[in-house]
Amino acid sequence: MSNKHQKTKFITREILKSSIIGAFKKFDPRYMVKNPVMFVVELGFVLTFVMTIFPGIFGDDVSLGYLRTYNGIVCVILFITVLFANFAESVAEGRGKAQAASLKNTKHDTKARLIDEDGNETIVNASELKMDDIVIVKAGEVIPNDGEVIEGIASVDESAITGESAPVTREAGTDFSSVTGGTTVVSDWLKIRITSKPGESFLDKMIALVEGASRQKTPNEIALNTLLVGLTIIFLIVVVTLYAFSGYSGAEIQVSTMIALLVCLIPTTIGALLSAIGIAGMDRVTRFNVIAMSGKAVEACGDVDTMMLDKTGTITFGNRLAADFYPVKGQKKEDLIDFAVLSSLCDPTPEGKSTLKLGMQLGTTVDTKQAGKDMEFVEFTAQTRMSGADTKDGLKIRKGAGDAIKEMVKENGGTIPEDLDRIISEISSLGGTPLVVSADNVIYGVIYLKDTVKPGLVERFQRLRSIGIKTIMCTGDNPLTAATIAKEAGVDGFIAECKPEDKIEAIKKEQAEGKLVAMTGDGTNDAPALAQADVGLAMNSGTSAAKEAANMVDLDSDPTKILEVVEIGKQLLITRGSLTTFSIANDIAKYFAIIPAMFTMVIPQMQVLNIMGLSTPMSAILSALIFNAIVIPCLIPIAMKGVKYKPMSAQKMLTKNLGIYGLGGVIVPFVGIKLIDILITPLLAMLGM
Repeated sequence: MSNKHQKTKFITREILKSSIIGAFKKFDPRYMVKNPVMFVVELGFVLTFVMTIFPGIFGDDVSLGYLRTYNGIVCVILFITVLFANFAESVAEGRGKAQAASLKNTKHDTKARLIDEDGNETIVNASELKMDDIVIVKAGEVIPNDGEVIEGIASVDESAITGESAPVTREAGTDFSSVTGGTTVVSDWLKIRITSKPGESFLDKMIALVEGASRQKTPNEIALNTLLVGLTIIFLIVVVTLYAFSGYSGAEIQVSTMIALLVCLIPTTIGALLSAIGIAGMDRVTRFNVIAMSGKAVEACGDVDTMMLDKTGTITFGNRLAADFYPVKGQKKEDLIDFAVLSSLCDPTPEGKSTLKLGMQLGTTVDTKQAGKDMEFVEFTAQTRMSGADTKDGLKIRKGAGDAIKEMVKENGGTIPEDLDRIISEISSLGGTPLVVSADNVIYGVIYLKDTVKPGLVERFQRLRSIGIKTIMCTGDNPLTAATIAKEAGVDGFIAECKPEDKIEAIKKEQAEGKLVAMTGDGTNDAPALAQADVGLAMNSGTSAAKEAANMVDLDSDPTKILEVVEIGKQLLITRGSLTTFSIANDIAKYFAIIPAMFTMVIPQMQVLNIMGLSTPMSAILSALIFNAIVIPCLIPIAMKGVKYKPMSAQKMLTKNLGIYGLGGVIVPFVGIKLIDILITPLLAMLGM
């Protein structure tokens, strides 16, 4: 993962300030009711507050001198519990809002050159632009809104959106025709057709999403929330039953104690962190410069079984790069390398640059700094299909297509090496491109150009395989070339001579088997497949059709980022599962803290369950309640950053998480509650409790 996006400060002074204010604002019952678990805790706070002022309102024995103080302490702890829960959510929202603020700085009302039907130019505010309006943007001007380039070619600075300082090229009639409002044209000019309504641009949607304003709960989140509500109702019934039972057994138990018991029994930890985990999941994706159109898309990433990847630009660089030199019979490889380097000294193409780089790696004898000064360079043309250089001594060096070089050599009385055709055929069968090199009508050999697999992808595909994700490469290449690249990259399968409808068919086939499919794309021809896939990652540089069809957009336009996005999705699911396990395991320890303490006085036999050896019933209840509150802020960093994820089988992962968060969730409260009990017992004794 790119450090540029990952190295962000967990919490700043501004986020802390806004989170504290937000935590108090969220006490509004209209907001709290959306989180039933914490709403129950807030109701408990209100009731204990009333009981602090009127201790006997619910029939408690007011003769107990400490009752008002005890109720007040429970009230304060419940208030802090709700406050910490609200703070956790506010921190998650604050990180998103901080990012949104930086985006808003790029969104100011710029002027636009509106072109009418007669071709006349009018200066208007960007906010006045409507869909399908035509504008022209010149060098140094800001693109007023999202659109499609219909004429021209220019360099565009997208650093305000992507953070990447290098300008990118946008051109009409290509897969790189889409432009984003707020970016700047740095050279030439573009005629743009506006594709979004005012206030509905990509930047507007992005701001709403990272602020959390447009976040909707995912199906998994709704399901877990339903479970938490069910558990809350069950424990509410249990507590009411226990209150009746205590009255029957003669145990005088205060209403505030029953409220404390309810709060400790219900899964408050995960209830407090659930929303924060979801917001943080989207935030992690956004900080990786990927905009998820919904939380559901991020979650779906975590369940992906199959990944469809385009070959060109995703698995490979897309440009054919020099991989080796093949000398013909009778010629030295060293001479071939030197002439190839000389012909490439001023060749700006990826082929030329890679030839020069490979030649220098293999130890060319050419003085690259000096040689270029004494040569006249010949550019490649479609007519000649070759390029090269002429020295002052009259030496003519050429590299180009095999038949073009052969024809030139024959015309000038040279001979064709007998093994040249064999070498050319060998390179072609490997899926490579042969470039023949000659000097003064003597053929020295062939440069092997190949579509090079991006470094590190083999290991990443292996990583995906280890977590059970199948990778399929889609390419328009012939089956032989496709098989060569697929083997080199280490993908599980490939589709050769692939057409857009073949991609859709392949996705549907995987989905019919009950699998979730992810794919990337940037062109209009990819749009149907992006819409069909469960996770569609479109490139920001691509067409508007592709971005509208996908449920994720990569601002950096890096197709390989789908690999990291899938891992972020898995991390989100694992984080939620781990903290849910920890929360429920916590309750087990709290049962042993509170239940024995409540009934030991009237049922001495229950003392055997007081395995913690807590001092008094009051200290036991308050220790459990205090632990219940302070565990929430302690878990905020894990909720924000996510549980560290490593590829492994589902069974192994389950065992590991049960060991860490299940067993840990039982042990930690035992230790924590005991320590709190030791600390507060003297204070309670001073208060007469």
